[in-house]
Amino acid sequence: MGKRLAVTGNQAIAEAMRQINPDVCAAYPITPSTEVMQRFASFVANGKVDTELVTVESEHSAMSACIGASAAGGRVMTATSSQGLALMWEMLHIASGMRLPVVMTLVNRALSAPINIHGDHSDGMGARDCGWIQLWSENAQEAYDNLIQAIRIAEHDDVRLPAMVCLDGFIISHSIESMEFLSDDLVKEFIGEFKAKNPLLDVNNPVTYGPLVLPDYFMEFKRQQHEAMLNAKDVVLQVAKEFEKVSGRSYGLFEEYRLDDAEIAIVVLNSAAGTFKDVVDEYRDRGIKVGLLKPRLFRPFPYKEVAEALSGAKVIGVLDRADSFGGFGPMYMEIASAMMSNGTNPVMIDRVYGLGGRDFMPEHAAQLIDELKEILDTGKVTLYKDYLGVRE
Repeated sequence: MGKRLAVTGNQAIAEAMRQINPDVCAAYPITPSTEVMQRFASFVANGKVDTELVTVESEHSAMSACIGASAAGGRVMTATSSQGLALMWEMLHIASGMRLPVVMTLVNRALSAPINIHGDHSDGMGARDCGWIQLWSENAQEAYDNLIQAIRIAEHDDVRLPAMVCLDGFIISHSIESMEFLSDDLVKEFIGEFKAKNPLLDVNNPVTYGPLVLPDYFMEFKRQQHEAMLNAKDVVLQVAKEFEKVSGRSYGLFEEYRLDDAEIAIVVLNSAAGTFKDVVDEYRDRGIKVGLLKPRLFRPFPYKEVAEALSGAKVIGVLDRADSFGGFGPMYMEIASAMMSNGTNPVMIDRVYGLGGRDFMPEHAAQLIDELKEILDTGKVTLYKDYLGVRE
């Protein structure tokens, strides 16, 4: 298969990029994703890849260079975090609107102000409507696997959209864990040779990128983007099946953990899911029917499938590691939409946690399960949205 090593999440991502060997990588490093570009730059300098590494003056320029290289006909990758993603905002829409399969690692970090370099999901959630496919990762192994699969997903003819792979800053990016790498030949064979589609530099078949489109056709462009995003859901599952054959590791649209007969359901993204699984086991041992759903694919959001998975729950607690000031959190809104569109109406509460890298501890998970059990028993909800682990 490959080799098993103890590495950080950033090392795992850099190794995946080395194995993918993109044509162009444009980057402006930022904490906590800096190590990704640092390590990948060493691969370039040592001749381990054929990549043209473009060092630019800002993240806006990095995404601009990625867009130009992808439109020209290359396989293109980059990585960023937090304010770096925010500075790319304008160009994120350009990449998706031009249907360019750029693949980016997003090491999740809080958005300023105040300045904070630690992990939460405010950057990725802020970009959820930029037209990028989003895959989220519980650990370094999943981040590595997601990045390899993202190449196939983004470049699929039924999709042709950019994709970002998200992992928690510091908690995953800088923590060391044991994981298994695929062999270089296996990764190369799995992703296949890049085939440019309508490349800008094909002078014999001229094309236009970024034209002015007025009201008579703009909506048709946007509808096509939406349809391509919907197509991505089936492609994600198709690619996951093929990846399981070469890796032995299985992925879906989300992970269900002890959810089959659960009366209480928890929905949580990324690294906190690992903490929550242990607490779910403890409560199961006490006879409390609690289960967990960990989304993997956030865009496109699999509303129907998520609603079916949660349909047996009487009470649902949704955790958001990003806030929507004056409204419910982004994950809560998606889960609520899924349940309502499925015709079910369980009691749901939203709990914001872990902002700015605040530790999410087992006692916080236990506190939420206790609260949900009380709601299940009494039918009374005090606060539909609140903050978990915050000082009064």
